[in-house]
Amino acid sequence: MNPYIALGILSAYFIMLIIVSVYTSRGADTNTFFTANRQSPWYLVAFGMIGTSLSGITFVSIPGSVANIQFSYFQVVLGYLVGYLVIGTILMPLYYRLNLIS
Repeated sequence: MNPYIALGILSAYFIMLIIVSVYTSRGADTNTFFTANRQSPWYLVAFGMIGTSLSGITFVSIPGSVANIQFSYFQVVLGYLVGYLVIGTILMPLYYRLNLIS
């Protein structure tokens, strides 16, 4: 691929991101950014937090290294499940009741 085409695609992508962010952030303040004006239910926020904590690296690099680490990473996955369960069922409802920002 021509480097100029790649640079053009990358530039167009970032320009599109800036346009979308300017358009969607009109009338927003820091309260809107951090708490979404308390309009989202706690379970939706918990689901979003869990989704963002799982990165693409987890799905790309870990399966390739399983042969080397011989499933020792599975302990981390089990820890994630316990942690996500605690966050989703205990901490998120508590944060919402106390109007806290994590």
